[in-house]
Amino acid sequence: MDVVLLSRIQFGITTAFHILFPTLTIGMALYLVLVEFLWLKTRRELYYRMYRFWVKVFAIHFGVGVVTGIILEFEFGTNFARFSQAVANVFAPLMAYEGMTAFFLEAGFLGIMIFGWNRVSPRVHFLSTCLVAVGASLSAFWIMAANAWMQTPAGYELIDGRFMVTRFQDAIFNPAFPTHLTHMLLASYETAAFAIAGISAWFLLKKSHPAFFKKSLYLALFMAAIIAPLQVVVGDFKGQAVAKHQPAKLAAMEAHWETNTEGGAAFVAFALPDMETETNRFSITIPNMLSILTTHSINGQVIGLKEFPPEDRPNVGVTFWTFRVMVAIGFLFLAVMLWGGVLAFQGRLSDTPLFLKILIGIQPLGFLATILGWVTAEMGRQPWTVYGLMRTSDSVSPIAAGNVLWSICMFVVFFMVIGFSYFYFTLKVLRSGPDLDPPVPGPHVPPDMITMNNEMSDREVA
Repeated sequence: MDVVLLSRIQFGITTAFHILFPTLTIGMALYLVLVEFLWLKTRRELYYRMYRFWVKVFAIHFGVGVVTGIILEFEFGTNFARFSQAVANVFAPLMAYEGMTAFFLEAGFLGIMIFGWNRVSPRVHFLSTCLVAVGASLSAFWIMAANAWMQTPAGYELIDGRFMVTRFQDAIFNPAFPTHLTHMLLASYETAAFAIAGISAWFLLKKSHPAFFKKSLYLALFMAAIIAPLQVVVGDFKGQAVAKHQPAKLAAMEAHWETNTEGGAAFVAFALPDMETETNRFSITIPNMLSILTTHSINGQVIGLKEFPPEDRPNVGVTFWTFRVMVAIGFLFLAVMLWGGVLAFQGRLSDTPLFLKILIGIQPLGFLATILGWVTAEMGRQPWTVYGLMRTSDSVSPIAAGNVLWSICMFVVFFMVIGFSYFYFTLKVLRSGPDLDPPVPGPHVPPDMITMNNEMSDREVA
């Protein structure tokens, strides 16, 4: 048993499980801001009921995200103590900033979001929702700054094997950071939008509270219609940044072995990479396309994996396929949004069963794409924890492999319990449907102008 491999497996499992929850909370926080803004602007009861329904789902994800996130931070010390010692001067402040800004904002104002109706003014309540949304995005800001620094370290000097910060501005806003953060935020917004759309589609097919879930569907798809094409554009910028600062990762993502010296580099659409023979056993390629994508030039040079020693190369098979599936999901979302735009123009968005079923089917794909994106980023950085400077094999804690294996087993059991509890309470909230009992605070449109179960047309909802 290899303690390095086992530690990486444990950290990977913890990260994959944890990231599901902040991904949704970051995106759903923005959705709640939009819903409450519409409630304050129009005073239509429907928006108030929508907020009360979706904030319950948000709160469950927030709670589980906090629990799993704490475990993840502990693993820096338990599994990667040497890494933690070496980068403490960089990482400790960033983690502290995340707690003092993001977590304090979220934890401090979440209670007002959930229980503050009729206890604070509408403006204070809306401000609380906005601050929680800011806190969720701030959390991503600091976490992505730390991870981006591992990808493209900057603003440091090495003293006796330790990374000492020379300029925090350079360390935080390192070369990978802008696209790293933007890509993650957009992924969260897009994932939440399609999750809400999928749940709304399910209720619409059951003909349960049609007006309520038509509006939820429209708002979610409105978010997705803006974000889906933006994500494609940001993905292009991110690919260029990787090509410039992490050429080995790009070569692994593209299964690109030979540096092109004459003509452009071909894009490998499909391949079976073989690291031992340093070839693709079977491939489908598009001539010159890789050069166009990464350099925006038909004859641009793209460095091949053979330029790097074998011990410095990422796992090509894993990196290649996780990247391909992630990109495919992104373009699938874009295609669904184009179809949805046509249906919305025709006034048939919520009355097309096939479209609603597809929304239900693709609902989990945003979470899958997020996990695959992390796998691509982290596997593509290997064999380094700090790219080009500190190897993963030099970063693990000096502990017995058996201890790591035992803790992996315990963590899996723990995550199963947490996962079961999460699904139980989330499904309980969804089954209960919209909360129609509490009186609407403050002045609002009379109930007879909009009810929860009326048959409103798509154009009326829009």
